[in-house]
Amino acid sequence: MKSVRPNFISPNINSLFSDVHVIRSKQRSLHILVAGGAGFLGSHLCERLLKAGHTVICVDNFSTGLERNIRHLRNFEGFSVIKHDIVDPIDIEVDEIYNLACPASPPHYQADPVHTMKTCVFGALNLLELAARTGARIFQASTSEIYGDPLVHPQVESYWGNVNSFGPRSCYDEGKRSAETLFFDFHRKYHVEIKVARIFNTYGPNMRPDDGRVVSNFIVQALKGHDITIYGDGSQTRSFCFVNDLIDGFQQLMATGPSFTSPVNLGNPVEFTILELAEQVIKLTGSRSKTIQNPLPTDDPRQRRPDISLAQRQLGWQPMVPLTVGLEKTICYFDRLLTEQTYEFAGIA
Repeated sequence: MKSVRPNFISPNINSLFSDVHVIRSKQRSLHILVAGGAGFLGSHLCERLLKAGHTVICVDNFSTGLERNIRHLRNFEGFSVIKHDIVDPIDIEVDEIYNLACPASPPHYQADPVHTMKTCVFGALNLLELAARTGARIFQASTSEIYGDPLVHPQVESYWGNVNSFGPRSCYDEGKRSAETLFFDFHRKYHVEIKVARIFNTYGPNMRPDDGRVVSNFIVQALKGHDITIYGDGSQTRSFCFVNDLIDGFQQLMATGPSFTSPVNLGNPVEFTILELAEQVIKLTGSRSKTIQNPLPTDDPRQRRPDISLAQRQLGWQPMVPLTVGLEKTICYFDRLLTEQTYEFAGIA
């Protein structure tokens, strides 16, 4: 497929196409492409990179990313936006690439499973080819879902996982596993500098209230006074990492030397049951919501907690924000969002 230069939404075009590729180690300001930059994690990463003085090119097809997440970033001179789907090739001169482009919640990635798989595989391939051409270092936002319903607890990077290859979650789980394969093959064959983060449950401002993830579901239901829906009996466990901590991990991983290529778990190792999370949300919102139980979805993991020993040892990273503090910040965000007159989501339960 022929590579394309998509149309820019932002006027900052000329600064993005330089004929001179400056060696990363001698640069003070980098040209950085963030695929999925209007999404939950991508918008936070774009802001962090801009505040560090870098030029940031946000690439997003806006299937789940939101313009409202990046609206305030247009005040930065070094920020540009390209509306583009990375399923199609893209050709830009960049120094670093962050691949965060893919729907991450089950309702969204299951809505079009074929496109989800294409995003994971073709998207990774296109960005890796761009990295190989430009000499850019490239970061892959992988996921704890590559471990499936784990038989090892907590999950370590050396664990190969227990994944259903043909279930309703497979488009995402196997798509992300395939993307990791491509990253390591490009590293071995073409010497592309790669960084791979396996992200565990993350929450915070800029989440979509309709994304179907457990934290956003519980908070929105509690704020609206609706019953909180628990799938199963609520005894299944998750670990919850606040978004600011995760973005710290992204940057610390990207800053490691070229010889460090291992996948790295990034998440909070403190484990909570889903029922405990619901109780915390009800308490912090002051809601009168009650919990109700629905059947557990197919292939939903019973336990999920990262072993972050590698991140602690190699990156000097560990999450710092307690769940209560992070939930308070996230509740404030959703409370403000739900009361806006120009609220842009319809049909929120």
